Amino acid sequence: MQTNLLGIDIGGTKCAVIYGKDTDGSVEIIDKSRFETTEVNGTIANILSELKEMCRKHKLDSGNTNGIGISCGGPLDSRRGIVMSPPNLPGWDNIPIVKLVQDATGIPAALQNDANACALAEWKYGAGKGTRNMVFLTFGTGLGAGLVLDGKLYSGTNDNAGELGHIRLSEFGPVGYGKAGSVEGFASGGGIAQLAASAVKEKLMMGEKVAWCADGNLSAITAKTVAEAAKAGDELAKSIYRTSATYLGRALAMVIDMLNPEVIAIGSIFVRAEELIRPFMQAAIDRDALPGAAAVCQVKPAELGEAIGDVAALSLAAAIER
Repeated sequence: MQTNLLGIDIGGTKCAVIYGKDTDGSVEIIDKSRFETTEVNGTIANILSELKEMCRKHKLDSGNTNGIGISCGGPLDSRRGIVMSPPNLPGWDNIPIVKLVQDATGIPAALQNDANACALAEWKYGAGKGTRNMVFLTFGTGLGAGLVLDGKLYSGTNDNAGELGHIRLSEFGPVGYGKAGSVEGFASGGGIAQLAASAVKEKLMMGEKVAWCADGNLSAITAKTVAEAAKAGDELAKSIYRTSATYLGRALAMVIDMLNPEVIAIGSIFVRAEELIRPFMQAAIDRDALPGAAAVCQVKPAELGEAIGDVAALSLAAAIER
């Protein structure tokens, strides 16, 4: 059975309108329009214009299309379909995006924050396919999380469920989510860069040189820089990933004990540097998590890769009940 789906991915620099089809539990992207995010009114006008053009081009309407999924950074109100001043979208203050989209097309629409939408995508089409309980972690520049519990996306009372990155693991440590020593501080691209800058600074103050930061420019260090050095055998770089991975494992042990998931799917940095992270992450899980819960939980790399943003929006459309 085939189902037509439409998606809107709203980002701080780019937006996309996507047309896809679900065929017996597999998704195929048929067409996509990308355009720059500009000021709020212009961006909304472009979204609606491109959406109507996509519908015209492929003869899509409320009779043959299940829904329109809208993925956007939070904060937002998924129940009322309102975007509420995300930091990466200046001027998007209480924008009723679901109503605007439905009025323009006549097709039912649904809104979720991007981490929740990505969780739904990995659950329906990726690493969590076939499970009932799954957690998805972004592990990119920051650390976002989405929860699928008992076969349904769980967003909490007011869309704040799954904010694992905000939990403090240590009184001191790298800053993530505005909090020193948080999960995001230790387990994110920004956090790894902070750990590395601190470690390199200490070496430089002792008169030692660090090959992968030869010019001493600490602000230029990235998680990728450190990963490349670690994969080449640099002991300092390996120790930085060991620290990040250990704290990630401690956080995952809490998730495993609290939610008892079948799968934890982790994207971005974990996908690219799994060999540096998994041994120390797993050691922390083995040490801290309840054995019975840990035994039934697989920690897996996310599977959707660069397509996840598109599939995330389409997954929201597929989840709309008609």
